[in-house]
Amino acid sequence: MTAGHNAGADGLPSESVRPFMEQSGEPALELKRLTKTFGSLKACDAIDMTLYPGEILTLLGENGSGKTTLMNMITGLYRPDSGAVFVRGRREDIRTPNDARRLGIGMIHQHFKLVEPFTARENILLGLPRSRGKSAARLRGDIDALSERYGLGVELDRRVGDMSVSQKQTVEIMKALYRGADILILDEPTAALTPQESDRLFDMLRRMRGNGSAIIMITHKLSEVMALSDRITVLRQGKRVATVRRDQTAPEQLTEFMVGRKITLNIERPSTIKKPLLSINKLCVKDADGSPRLRDVSFSLDAGEILGVAGVAGSGQKQLCEAIAGLVPASSGEILLHGRDIAGQSPRQIYDQGVRLGFIPEDRLGMGLVGSMNIVDNLLVRDYRLQRGPFLRRAGAAKRAGDLVKRLSVMPPEPLRPVSRLSGGNLQKVLLGRELLSKPELLVTSYVVRGLDVHSSYVIYDLLNDQKKAGVGALFVGEDLDVLLELCDRIVTLCGGRVTGIVDAKTATRERIGLLMMGDAV
Repeated sequence: MTAGHNAGADGLPSESVRPFMEQSGEPALELKRLTKTFGSLKACDAIDMTLYPGEILTLLGENGSGKTTLMNMITGLYRPDSGAVFVRGRREDIRTPNDARRLGIGMIHQHFKLVEPFTARENILLGLPRSRGKSAARLRGDIDALSERYGLGVELDRRVGDMSVSQKQTVEIMKALYRGADILILDEPTAALTPQESDRLFDMLRRMRGNGSAIIMITHKLSEVMALSDRITVLRQGKRVATVRRDQTAPEQLTEFMVGRKITLNIERPSTIKKPLLSINKLCVKDADGSPRLRDVSFSLDAGEILGVAGVAGSGQKQLCEAIAGLVPASSGEILLHGRDIAGQSPRQIYDQGVRLGFIPEDRLGMGLVGSMNIVDNLLVRDYRLQRGPFLRRAGAAKRAGDLVKRLSVMPPEPLRPVSRLSGGNLQKVLLGRELLSKPELLVTSYVVRGLDVHSSYVIYDLLNDQKKAGVGALFVGEDLDVLLELCDRIVTLCGGRVTGIVDAKTATRERIGLLMMGDAV
């Protein structure tokens, strides 16, 4: 077979594709009927999976389908109830993460495990037996050779705390490779990267594949699945339902495998009559230590509009949302809602003025919901002050909770179940549903679909569009640029706490937004 070319119909750059050949050689990793049960829940049910050297295998599935449990068994965090794990043809009992590392299995988590005051080189060596009997110069040479071999291009003597997200991710990959990992698992690796940084990561993974590494990638972005994978394994409700070659499938088929029925992968962008709603003028926000996080931020948001916010992690998105919601004070500037300045006011003061503001924080359980409480009581948290008398009346909230569960297909459909026992997608449905029940005029959402499967994400997009049609103005902070371009009317880009651009989503490109996110004028 000769190499072909995959045109970037999904917005990703074209790439040279090496068609994956089913290999007759020894697999790098083989799972046979791996099973794990938690009480009555069978999280993984007799799963078979094979990973070959020189292959990128993507693992797909809805939230709660068993992906995380499966990876936790491979990396020694869980022990399977039954089944077997074979590494390079030999059956292994992986009891701890140290066992996994000894076998050459490395996990690159979505949340990095680095010591920020240390340099990249120090982080790579951290925790290893002292110098392995090598001189400091030999250790430096080994790390330099590793970086050159894979074209990693990271400043090894730079402090990690001064690095970008993509550079930190590269350091994590180098840590795994230096420890001898040739089976790598990456969890949502592009969640906080710009398109340009994602392209560099993909190039790095292709070089690793070319050097014989076996790679498992977990992602919900189907465009990335189709750009990078050799094969795709799909899980549904704890079972493996399909393993297909990338060049013999399509996003629509993958979604049908995941959900069990056909799903239309189209995001609506309805036209609405827009009216002035929110105006932010020269808004500045500082941290507790006085360091600036937002610097002279200005933009407007109309009723009947979805305004996207794009930026690399730490560009001020969190402070922007929390300042609008009244959770952090503005050091200067205005937040005008219907012409009234709400900057510096608490959520209670904003509410007492009759302002109907819904807020979906990125921390679903830490800030959004009380994990130990059920859906009914989490609805009461929003409006218990409206009740009179010393005792809470739950009947109305119970009815609203039942309607919410039914309308949003919350699973399991149990309004009295503690929300901490729900999957991420169902948590987000409850949180968004609660805010929508308050009939907001302004809806502020921060990474509302982060970590959600395709089906749950499209449910959220439809709900946001319903609000838009009803005349609600929505601020949508997101990390998937393809979604921002399809869903939003305009997109504000942030870099270092400043607005670097405001673009029309209908005409903008991923590349242009990526450059603006890095602070480059376009």
